[in-house]
Amino acid sequence: MSVDSPTVLAPTLEGRYYTDPAVLAAECERIFERQWYYVGRADEIAAPGRFIRRRVGRETVLLVRGQDQVIRGFLNVCRHRGSQLCLTDAGATGNAIHCPYHNWIYGLDGALITAPNWRAMADIDKGSYGLHPVRAQVWEGLIWVCVDGDPGPLEDHVRPQIESRLGGYGKLERYRIGELTVGGRVEYDVAANWKLIYENFQECYHCNHIHPELVQAIPQFKSPAMGTGGYDPGGYPIAPGRASFSLTGQTVLPRLPGLLPADDGLFYGMVLRPNCFLSLVSDHVIVHRFEPVAADRTRAVCEWLFPASTLAEGRHDVSDAVALFARVNEQDFDAAQWCQPNMSSRAYRGGGVLVPSEAEVISQYYAWYRTLMGITANGGRPGGDPAPPGAAG
Repeated sequence: MSVDSPTVLAPTLEGRYYTDPAVLAAECERIFERQWYYVGRADEIAAPGRFIRRRVGRETVLLVRGQDQVIRGFLNVCRHRGSQLCLTDAGATGNAIHCPYHNWIYGLDGALITAPNWRAMADIDKGSYGLHPVRAQVWEGLIWVCVDGDPGPLEDHVRPQIESRLGGYGKLERYRIGELTVGGRVEYDVAANWKLIYENFQECYHCNHIHPELVQAIPQFKSPAMGTGGYDPGGYPIAPGRASFSLTGQTVLPRLPGLLPADDGLFYGMVLRPNCFLSLVSDHVIVHRFEPVAADRTRAVCEWLFPASTLAEGRHDVSDAVALFARVNEQDFDAAQWCQPNMSSRAYRGGGVLVPSEAEVISQYYAWYRTLMGITANGGRPGGDPAPPGAAG
């Protein structure tokens, strides 16, 4: 059997899917704006009037907590002349949202309250000029939004992905992610297409070569054949003799309060489509959020979550735990950046290949991607008609 036999090597996406702005525009329309999309944590806007601003596809979305404690989402667009309402990524609006341009004023529920010289427009129905709403739901303390249409209940989106990785949903619930708080946060500007980052996270064929610290912590990741049968729902054990999943392996932190003794010393990593990664260990949880900025650029935010009691002043130093995955992030993002320049090479016009240990999971990811983009495996529309870049469906 030849090395390039399709029974051995599976195809990747064609190079244009990583470089063409028209493809990214189609992804925004078909995926990021129509699916549940992770934007941040509920505790970032813990009090009424607090807000966060996030980019979602081609839109800018405002998430604000109301006086009734409900988190609501709106397009960050004034109904008057289209000004941005909130000009920073986080802050406080007070009791109302004021447009910085002409001072149209909206309630925290998005309703128009008033505008300068409103008496001259007294016959206008204010109810027709509230902010454009965006669906927003909270799952395990994480806020997800949908800009366009109804994607169904958030749990119906997340739960099957969790169950396929962990073999059941109850295991995830034991980590009580919504009760944890941030003990470390790093933002990255990655000069690579978002899909290169996603493909990297779903295989460990590269781990032994570029992640020396990670494979020291989890020896099973040294094997280039690891993952041939898909993700192991039993988790991956931390090396014997290491006290924790940390850079030195010596830091001792309290077990997360909801876990069982059987959960000790195990690592689980998983993708939650379209833009979230979760990594679970017995004393903390790591959450990644990704924002595609351009066809060749992605903003990544990584947060390390711990119980508040672990972070209480003078109790524990979590820097060793943060340092391990911070190192892994740098290595992974470097790898994506090594690939990005060659996505436009004539040598990659038809794409590359996946070895068996990569193909099991990444091919499933491609199937999800192609379905939402409305493209067939050969890059055409369903039915075989050729589709130009970005014109899928």
